[in-house]
Amino acid sequence: MQTSSRVLLIGASRGLGFALAETLLQRGYQVVATGRAHSTAQLKQLATRYPTQLSVESVDINQPDEVTALHSRLSTQQFDMLFVNAGVKNDDAETIADVATDEFMRVMVTNALSPMRVIETFKGNVTAAGTIAVMSSGLGSVTNNTTGTFEVYRGSKAALNTFMRSFAAREQNSRTLLIMAPGWVRTDMGGPQASLTIEESIPNLLNTMEEYAGHGGLHYLDYLGRVIPW
Repeated sequence: MQTSSRVLLIGASRGLGFALAETLLQRGYQVVATGRAHSTAQLKQLATRYPTQLSVESVDINQPDEVTALHSRLSTQQFDMLFVNAGVKNDDAETIADVATDEFMRVMVTNALSPMRVIETFKGNVTAAGTIAVMSSGLGSVTNNTTGTFEVYRGSKAALNTFMRSFAAREQNSRTLLIMAPGWVRTDMGGPQASLTIEESIPNLLNTMEEYAGHGGLHYLDYLGRVIPW
């Protein structure tokens, strides 16, 4: 991508999403970045540093009416990339036998259903040769699941991957579709014991997305561009 490219970044108020917003801006992208209504303070502060490049919008992707309202506000805009970053997890120690139904639904809706609803809503705002990407996880690989840990989170990301594959099969157009795994990163969600810093993950993740821009088709990749088995 050229640095004049426009990106709609959903879920950028903290952690990996915020780091991705900052990295995009440093590389000269025009960015519309979103967070939930009461979590955009850090983004707004970032916008004071990049007033001509960054616009901040609020949306809770788990609220369909808010997604519809955001689409109405951005209806005339076209983007070279739509990136949906959404992720929550339950207690790491919970198995599928332990997790409460409401907690299971919270993780699945946030990690799998809501990102796909955003993609379905905004796909028409992405240029014909553009990129649609989601933040997934290497834990979403069914092939690589040899330990059975993080069961509910794994399941939610595997579901997201499957929904993206279905989306690719239905759409069959020239867009590049990316399922990105950032690695285990030291954030509030990843925890202090994680193996990567944000600085080791996010710039490389963006490098990979830039490399695949315009290639078309669906790709499941880690932050270094390595193909992850389904």
